[in-house]
Amino acid sequence: MQLGLVTYQWGADWDLPTLLKNCQATGFAGVELRTTHKHGVEPSLDEAARKEVANRFADSGIELVGLGTTCEYHSPDPAELRRNIEETKSFIRLCHDVGGSGVKVRPNGLPAGVPVDKTLAQIGHALDEVASYGEGYGVEIRLEIHGRGTSEIPNIRKIMDVSKHPGSKLCWNCNSADLDGPGLAANFRSVQDRIGTVHIHDLISSYPWPELFALLKAANFNGWTLLEEGSQTSDPIRVMQYYRLLWEKLAT
Repeated sequence: MQLGLVTYQWGADWDLPTLLKNCQATGFAGVELRTTHKHGVEPSLDEAARKEVANRFADSGIELVGLGTTCEYHSPDPAELRRNIEETKSFIRLCHDVGGSGVKVRPNGLPAGVPVDKTLAQIGHALDEVASYGEGYGVEIRLEIHGRGTSEIPNIRKIMDVSKHPGSKLCWNCNSADLDGPGLAANFRSVQDRIGTVHIHDLISSYPWPELFALLKAANFNGWTLLEEGSQTSDPIRVMQYYRLLWEKLAT
């Protein structure tokens, strides 16, 4: 397993040189760049700027794990669905150009008045379309387990049963819903064959971190566990160093 950072709140206000320097200083080996944040890695970048981003990562020794978008496919409005699919494709092209390996997308809830299975199937078909497009660029699609109703693991399993493209992966998000029904182990195992990345959060919270990391090891997971932290701190560098020590105890 490898440890990286999501620029969700920690890192949101860092430009790219600062972000890379801080990851080097704290032992975080990779980064998922969330869209709209100060790093400025967005589809609007021209060819020269994209090359500069790729070179900065290559020179730093920090891996660009991927791009974190807010693209979502649950809307019953066909025009809105198509807009999100096309936006995803623009991020796929960007990801390829800057040297990343994947684009994170999400479901963000179940629209009222639409049969649940219809929405889940729509998300799955959209995932297949963007994953097929991403295959041509060497970029996989990572569906974050997210949203009201869509974060429930049985619903995620239904989505992935529709989206059969091998480039369509999951981003396990460490939600409280992971513990529902049969519990963490059964829920994890029901989708472990599709997990590509993991978002981790407060490693001293009540979420059963030792059990999760034991499940990851048993599944021979050797990908990225990415810290997506929302807690406020006046010294994120120092806290990142503590998190790395906690992570090392869990991951080894």
